[in-house]
Amino acid sequence: MPTPDPNAAELAAIADEVFRTQYGSAPEGIWAAPGRVNLIGEHTDYNEGFVMPFALPFYAVAAAAKSDTWEFHSTYGGGQIVRADSIDGVEGWAAYLAGVAWAMNESGYEVGPARIALHSDVPHGAGLSSSAALECATLLALSGLYGHDIDRTEAARIARKAENEYVGAPTGILDQSASLLCTEGHAMFMDCRDLSREQVPFRLADEGLAMLVIDTDAPHRHADGEYAARRADCEQAARLLDVEFLRDAPVDATLEDDRLNRRLRHIVTENQRVLDTAAVLKSGSVAGIGELLTASHASMRDDYEISSVELDSAVDAALGAGALGARMTGGGFGGSAIALVEASAAPKIEAAVIEAAAAASLPTPRVFVARAAQGAHRVR
Repeated sequence: MPTPDPNAAELAAIADEVFRTQYGSAPEGIWAAPGRVNLIGEHTDYNEGFVMPFALPFYAVAAAAKSDTWEFHSTYGGGQIVRADSIDGVEGWAAYLAGVAWAMNESGYEVGPARIALHSDVPHGAGLSSSAALECATLLALSGLYGHDIDRTEAARIARKAENEYVGAPTGILDQSASLLCTEGHAMFMDCRDLSREQVPFRLADEGLAMLVIDTDAPHRHADGEYAARRADCEQAARLLDVEFLRDAPVDATLEDDRLNRRLRHIVTENQRVLDTAAVLKSGSVAGIGELLTASHASMRDDYEISSVELDSAVDAALGAGALGARMTGGGFGGSAIALVEASAAPKIEAAVIEAAAAASLPTPRVFVARAAQGAHRVR
């Protein structure tokens, strides 16, 4: 078993204590799954395009044991517990857990009731895949308890099925794949058509660089109507172009409808930016991807219309203070931005981002330095 990430190990100790306190016994095992940053490739996943995420050193941790009934406990909100005789119709945060159990059974991996205690430090609502981390930690836990050795690519499909069909959020497969498949020190280039992937070295420190993640504290909700509307726009554009997915659209394709044409343009150009980013990183340069990140943000702001005042403020302030590149990351309409910076300039750029938010009477962003961390794993 790989050595657990140090932060995951600390979180596991908390989850273990919570489990023992709530259930009066020890868990049979503890599993961790990380949140993620998408370096580039936004809204391309459900268009069967290309993405490039990396795992964050923030984890959802599930301490679990078999049981006669379903019991879910979370440290969120000061502690909540949900008990259920079956996994049908569970709502709220526990739906992500029950949905995984349902999707596993639907996919031929039979699981029974379990007690699960959850603890997570993945920022909630920040566009960093807190829900996918919950799903993937739960999937590993139930797989371990009930003796299933599920291929990680198949596991990502099952976790997405839970979110799409049980929870009702129309997400692609990027988040679950990142949580399950990313490796430490790498960004993961993935083709969302066949889920083939390549781990690309992403060693910022070698070039004296750092990646800032800027949580704008603006709510981020994947299940809302705007996300579904963008997906519907892409499906309509694909029908008009007589292709199955916009990944297949000719690079020079245009549509008469202005809104649909801008959606098309974002997907086509974003896919190319992912390919270009992978090529630059494989050539040995991290600094060289800066302009691609910034171009991605402009496309999401203007053509896909998924940015926000908070995200634009963070990106503009970071670039104005000397960032090599910056973009929003995640589904949009709030959440987080990233900025590629010289490590020595990180404090100055962080201060500029916070000052810009204050000047515009926006929430105070939370800024932290990210590293490409370990993917989902058993802690003990």
